[in-house]
Amino acid sequence: MSASTALSASKLETLLPSMPSPSSFSSISSTNLSVICKNRSTSLQRGVIRCDAVSPDAFVKINNGASDASSSSGTLSALEQLKTSSVDRYTKERSSIVVIGLSVHTAPVEMREKLAIPEAEWPRAITELCSLNHIEEAAILSTCNRMEIYVVALSQHRGVKEVMEWMSKKSSIPVSELRQHRFLLYNNDATQHLFEVSAGLDSLVLGEGQILAQVKQVVKVGQGVNGFGRNISGLFKHAIAVGKRVRTETNIAAGAVSVSSAAVELAFLKLPQASHANARMLVIGAGKMGKLVIKHLVSKGCTKMVVVNRTEERVAAIREELDGVEIIYKSLSDMLTSAGEADVVFTSTSSENPLFLKDHVVDLPPASKDVGGRRLFIDISVPRNVGPCVSDLESVRVYNVDDLKEVVAANKEDRIKKAMEAQTIIAEESKQFEAWLDSLETVPTIKKLRAYAERIRLAELEKCLGKLGDDIPKKTRRAVDDLSRGIVNKLLHGPMQHLRCDGNDNRTLSETLENMHALNRMFDLDTEISVLEQKIRIKMEQNQK
Repeated sequence: MSASTALSASKLETLLPSMPSPSSFSSISSTNLSVICKNRSTSLQRGVIRCDAVSPDAFVKINNGASDASSSSGTLSALEQLKTSSVDRYTKERSSIVVIGLSVHTAPVEMREKLAIPEAEWPRAITELCSLNHIEEAAILSTCNRMEIYVVALSQHRGVKEVMEWMSKKSSIPVSELRQHRFLLYNNDATQHLFEVSAGLDSLVLGEGQILAQVKQVVKVGQGVNGFGRNISGLFKHAIAVGKRVRTETNIAAGAVSVSSAAVELAFLKLPQASHANARMLVIGAGKMGKLVIKHLVSKGCTKMVVVNRTEERVAAIREELDGVEIIYKSLSDMLTSAGEADVVFTSTSSENPLFLKDHVVDLPPASKDVGGRRLFIDISVPRNVGPCVSDLESVRVYNVDDLKEVVAANKEDRIKKAMEAQTIIAEESKQFEAWLDSLETVPTIKKLRAYAERIRLAELEKCLGKLGDDIPKKTRRAVDDLSRGIVNKLLHGPMQHLRCDGNDNRTLSETLENMHALNRMFDLDTEISVLEQKIRIKMEQNQK
């Protein structure tokens, strides 16, 4: 994988024009494909496109196949054969890993906050997603900078459609509007994207460590949830390993800032230089983000601040950790009063409703003259803690997570260099995960082959024991049973070894899959209805009850 491809900052959606008549397939060229890109403006690289467009050669192949079949049968029209071909491709389609998301790179905070799902609701969201007809597994990654849904879809097109409709229903945002800001990635690209996210490459702040903790939390919350299945859990666990390895083997985290530190930097950037030493600071929320804000304020020389939190316990713990800093605790009931006494207000709570609206702020006393009389609100929460209407007031300036881009735009060349180092690791880990994922395709054949052999063993064992009579000793019966098991296991050992591809030998995945297809043919292990179609039918029947 080239560095330029790996550093892709554009998330692509491919839309095909309406289906032409079969007779026109052979004339389709690459220019007939309508490719629409959702370009992201990031500090890594611009204008690089990762593309999953359907090749026009595929249409020519379909047309040629239909023509050959038509000439041999003489009974079916090209259109009828195309329809048959489409159905066949659908029933034999493999499950796909898909990520549908909106991030700070593609969507404004006004949209992301409507889609945000609190951690406590992730299990219910997974259950709802997996109840959709074409979704088998799911996971939610919802942070202040992104809202991403990872699914195993039994059908790419139908699965994406169902998830988009679910997102629209949850957020009250029309599907057409969501499409304008979403990014959509399949299989290898989805895998690479999550690895980049976990490594901090897709973060607003390159290399920030909090996103790795958030990916870990997805796995922790997903444990025990039915829809958090083998493929998705395997993907996220591998992403955690990638995130750790990138931070261990590269210097991407060296000197990296977090969203919280960027918020502090932004505040000091907007304050007059002369007010840095005596500006009055208020931090609302003493969770992970709030604690980091406090620590970065201290690193900037602040020795006194007010912290508003639901309980005093967390504030007391932070106070003990930071010697020589005066941290004054205030309860939520004192929030407005404390805001009126502060020059800079940082908000970082998980409240789903705004803490500050225009009516709350309009009557607050002005900020001190040292800061120019205008109060700063630095809101790093999603959903936002400060209502957008507050920015209409002349006495305040409101900034949210999207405004942090101004801070993190510095040192762009250094960021690209660090990202390129990490991409080498991500490319290697992506191949390993895809090999593991592809090897799972042989599992049904292994199970069916063992079941086939066991049926024969039991039938022949019953014949043998019948001939020996009913009065044979239990020891003899057990010995005959063990003998039959031993013979079967030894006969299956060779085929089973050739159905496994774990990277420990020189056998390639293609060889393993060839062996799988050969065994399916030799022992007639294929079923009339594909496993995928069976899953879809079962889910649809369940949803109709």
